[in-house]
Amino acid sequence: MNDPHRAVERAARDSYSRLIAFLAARSRDVAAAEDALSDAFHSALETWPRTGVPERPEAWLLTAARRRMIDSARHARVQVAALPTLLAIADEAQELVVNALQFPDERLKLLFICAHPAIDAAARTPLMLQTVLGLSAARIASAFLVQPAAMGQRLSRAKTRIRDAGIAFDLPKASELPTRLDAVLEAIYAAYGSGWDDIAGADPRRHGLALEATDLGRLLLQLMPDEPEVQGLLALMLYCESRRDARRGAIGCYVPLSQQDEKRWSQPMIDEAESLLALASRAGRIGRFQLEAAIQSVHARRVLTGHTDWEAIALFYEGVVRVAPTIGALVGRAAAIAQARGADAGWALLEAIPAQTVVSYQPYWALAAHLLTRMQRMTEAKAARDRAIGLCEDPTMREFLVNEGTANH
Repeated sequence: MNDPHRAVERAARDSYSRLIAFLAARSRDVAAAEDALSDAFHSALETWPRTGVPERPEAWLLTAARRRMIDSARHARVQVAALPTLLAIADEAQELVVNALQFPDERLKLLFICAHPAIDAAARTPLMLQTVLGLSAARIASAFLVQPAAMGQRLSRAKTRIRDAGIAFDLPKASELPTRLDAVLEAIYAAYGSGWDDIAGADPRRHGLALEATDLGRLLLQLMPDEPEVQGLLALMLYCESRRDARRGAIGCYVPLSQQDEKRWSQPMIDEAESLLALASRAGRIGRFQLEAAIQSVHARRVLTGHTDWEAIALFYEGVVRVAPTIGALVGRAAAIAQARGADAGWALLEAIPAQTVVSYQPYWALAAHLLTRMQRMTEAKAARDRAIGLCEDPTMREFLVNEGTANH
């Protein structure tokens, strides 16, 4: 790749999380690792246009980042005790560069470190999303329906806690993994969702997030091969990935699930997901991700039957709501009930969701517009659709909603 700016963008997309994990796992200071890597990328933007893109961009960035960490430690008396560790990192990094070795993948380790019991439970998953997966505080805040400033403070406190409490940067013992697993699963799923939401494919980093989340799901399965919720999460992501190509039409327009051409779904991915879900069911420990994967399995059966069993989907959503009553699950249940039993039944469930929790939740307003239109409450439907369009970040989805509104008037 000859374009330096594109090379930096690609390195950020493909290597950011692994570089951060490598640096943080050794320095034991997440914030310092982030600052150093940020400086390294900034230096690359200034240097590579003059010197050319290095043969191994990752190694160049790692070298620049560890130099930045050493310089910072030397200029900060309060961190002088950290200098020997940083020099050891420099030696290891230099060996990797000289010998052209692949640096260790520490992402999974860092995910479990971020789930340490000493860290505020409300900060664990957001911390993973920012530190390991590179999401901005603003995007994380949007996903958790909180103000960006509040999320930023929560993340900053968590990083300080890791540094000041001397939290061990090692994988926890096997007996400790289950207590940290839920937060790790949630982070991987949230990262996948962020990538999945980029229907237009306009943001390479977000598309890369979906692939990275699936990759982390496979790594997690290697670590915990007998954990049914890990199997369920990977199955869920594979079911969704199997439909990625069918989500866009020939000219790039958004195609909703109900209108997708099943021939464009990836059967090998569906088969792998089915095998994982069947394996998970044998454990006899049902959980949220197995239930959500089961919902996607019902959709996948449309390839064979030509129709969707909405009653089965509604039943699985009831299970999801019982174990994890998230806003997404509540809205999904309302949509399934509307398909199975009519718009009025779905609207009753949608209306029951507390208004303050859905102010900025775009899927709620899109579904509200759809159901109100079906009930011929056109004025309310227009207001809901306008709200959904205003909250929509993806241009293809926005165009779909605008066209849907035009067709209904």
